[in-house]
Amino acid sequence: MIARLRIDQAPILVLLLICTLWLLIPFTMAVLWSLVDPSGTWTPDTLLPPVISLYRWEFMWNNSLLQPALLNSYTLAPTAAVVTLLLAMPTAYALGRYDFPGKETVKLIALLPLVVPTFVTAIFFSSILFQMGLAQYRFFAILLAHAVLFLPFAIRILTVSFEQVRQDHVDAARDLGASPLERFRVAYWPALKPGIMATLLIVFIQSIEEFAIAYIVGTPDFTTVPTLLYSQLGQDFNRSNAAVLALILAVPNVILMLILERFLKSANPALSSGKG
Repeated sequence: MIARLRIDQAPILVLLLICTLWLLIPFTMAVLWSLVDPSGTWTPDTLLPPVISLYRWEFMWNNSLLQPALLNSYTLAPTAAVVTLLLAMPTAYALGRYDFPGKETVKLIALLPLVVPTFVTAIFFSSILFQMGLAQYRFFAILLAHAVLFLPFAIRILTVSFEQVRQDHVDAARDLGASPLERFRVAYWPALKPGIMATLLIVFIQSIEEFAIAYIVGTPDFTTVPTLLYSQLGQDFNRSNAAVLALILAVPNVILMLILERFLKSANPALSSGKG
């Protein structure tokens, strides 16, 4: 019995091992490349860099556009997350709380921006920007483009959250004389909280990693971490500098995804809204 159980578990263990190596090897290579000192060249015939230092990190911090890129990225991403959330709320409320003819069709139409390639969206917004004479407002153009691009994620997540709200709780709060704000806090918020948090985190991560719109619309005045990474890897082909930027971009997002995963596991919309 034990032997059979081990045989059944073997494919799962092999799959877990492959996934672990698939994630661990690129991350390890990025860390090693970021620590390569210019005084020693890392060649394929050596397992580890001959000279390890933090020179690349100091160089990128002091002699590149990393500081303004970080400021731009971490200003744009949270702003895009909040704007996208606010824009998605009315549509998600209608799709989640009302039944009407063609509802499923509307849900599909709301997902259409995901079909359009990001470079097409970027060229579209860039064209509008120059035609309206608003070339100097690149931040707001990228912000609007990100909101449109990531709106389907927010609508889909929030629609599911609104569907978790129990109408009898809303009616009970109204019958007891609760104000609209109190009704929202008591009846809506417990079910919406996981969806709102998930929307903010997912749009934040998507926005901070987005390249096409930030590059086409923002160049050359507005630099983000992904566009700076492209300049190091795509133009200059400097692996060590690109590795530093890749880690700066990836590590915070991995931490945020782990936080999101833990939050979603601990939050049960059905229980918090009184179902079950």
